[in-house]
Amino acid sequence: MTATTHICGYDADSITLRGKDLVNDVIGHYSFTAAFLLQALGKEPSPEQVKLIDLVLVTIMEHGLVPSAVASRLTLHGAPESFQGAVAAGLLGVGDRYAGTAGKCGELLSQIMGQADIGSAAAQAVADARSRKQPIPGFGHPIHKGRDPRVDRLVEHLPADAPALQAAFAIEQALTESLGKPLVMNVSAAMGAVMAHAQIPANMMRGVVLVARCAGLVGHVVEEMNQPIGNDLWQGAEHAITYEE
Repeated sequence: MTATTHICGYDADSITLRGKDLVNDVIGHYSFTAAFLLQALGKEPSPEQVKLIDLVLVTIMEHGLVPSAVASRLTLHGAPESFQGAVAAGLLGVGDRYAGTAGKCGELLSQIMGQADIGSAAAQAVADARSRKQPIPGFGHPIHKGRDPRVDRLVEHLPADAPALQAAFAIEQALTESLGKPLVMNVSAAMGAVMAHAQIPANMMRGVVLVARCAGLVGHVVEEMNQPIGNDLWQGAEHAITYEE
């Protein structure tokens, strides 16, 4: 049997994307976000989906000199001819510690949303994680010690009764009760809730974050080309770390 793809095909005169003529049906008719969703999900995105994923892309595109941006800048400093290598270096650092936990949040929210009593389900999830001494993804933040300022702005675009949002708040409450002190959701949990409401599969959520971060890293690389700080970052690391035998 011949292997197939349903995403894209082409011949000498045309390119077809998910059954649509790229030139006549897509270019000029779809925003980047809408085309991204069409290509990835294989169906026409709704206006609400496009709006919500746009929000996520803008929210996580930039967060200063985090490790992924530092990696991109230092890579360009060492290999100034490699624009794509610098961006790729930064993308490799988007993972479970920085920026990449939205997918795990989405998985957890999906599990809780499917239960009849989300409060009990959230409490059980927290108890299970704590018994294994594992953190709950999407809660707490090393910089934003109170409410992550991006969270409220994101979740205000969801209806109050959105199951994913209710699940996120249930986990927040369960964590606070279990710890005896507040531990609130961060932007990854909020993005997970927004993307779950937009019907983005949990295993695609990190991909959405990567698309956003790719755009942000392009900006860092362009600034590094025109206003370099890579050498300062390198020297800063050298001065901060001492050698010991």
